[in-house]
Amino acid sequence: MRIDLTDHEEPEIGLVAMIDCIFFLLMFFMLATTFKQQETMKQQKELQVQLPTAEASVVRPGASSDTLVIGVDRNAGLFVDAEPVTVQQLHTILAREAAADPQRRIRIDGDRSASYQHIVRVLDLCQLNGLVNVAMHTRD
Repeated sequence: MRIDLTDHEEPEIGLVAMIDCIFFLLMFFMLATTFKQQETMKQQKELQVQLPTAEASVVRPGASSDTLVIGVDRNAGLFVDAEPVTVQQLHTILAREAAADPQRRIRIDGDRSASYQHIVRVLDLCQLNGLVNVAMHTRD
C-alpha cells in the first residue's frame, strides 16, 4: 500500500505545551528561591549573641578632671557628676557643654542592671547636641 505524502500538513511544534512547561519551570524556581530566603532569614533570627564583658580598661591620666560623667542607674535615674537630674535638665546641660566645647569628653557610667534603652537615650542626647567624644564605662 502506498501512502500519499503530497497533500500532507507540515509538522509543527506545539507552542502551547512548550509555553506551559516554561511557565511551570519559572514558577518552580521562583518558589524554590523564596523558600531558601525564608530559611536564611530564620537562621539569622535564631543567632544567639552573648555580649562580652570588659576584662581590662585603659585609664588615661587627667581624663577624669575634664570629663563630664553621666550616670544611669538600674531604675533609669540620671546623674550628672553624682547629682540627680531629669531628662530635660540633662538636655540643657549637654547643650550648654556643647556650646562651650564640642570636643568635651563625656563618660556614661551605666549600671549593669540598667536597661539598654536608657543608655541609648543618653547617647541620643549627646549626639543631638553635637557631642561626639563619648565613652562608656560600666560598673556593678
